[in-house]
Amino acid sequence: MSNEKSKTIVENIEMASGQLVDKVKELFEEGNARKVIIRNSDGNELMTIPLTLGIVGGGLLAAWLPVLAAVGALAAVVTKVKLEVIREVDADTVVESDDSSSDDSSESA
Repeated sequence: MSNEKSKTIVENIEMASGQLVDKVKELFEEGNARKVIIRNSDGNELMTIPLTLGIVGGGLLAAWLPVLAAVGALAAVVTKVKLEVIREVDADTVVESDDSSSDDSSESA
């Protein structure tokens, strides 16, 4: 029944390895990603980082520094990576954000 209230979104992002640590840190700070999978340019999985609790943020980022160090070491070995970011969002939130942008333009006219 939770499928009715939440929706799983998978984002695929390609980037140079030099951007990897900053992007993973950004995802940690957002706190809404459930899992991050790092793949090489051939699509082979190099590392999976589960974020099931979504508790990372503020002072708790320090607990994730060893993970970021491992991501940095991985970035030193590969030149191009693909990130697969798995998020769960409320189905209502997605609909509301689409409707609210339409409503705003209608109200201002």
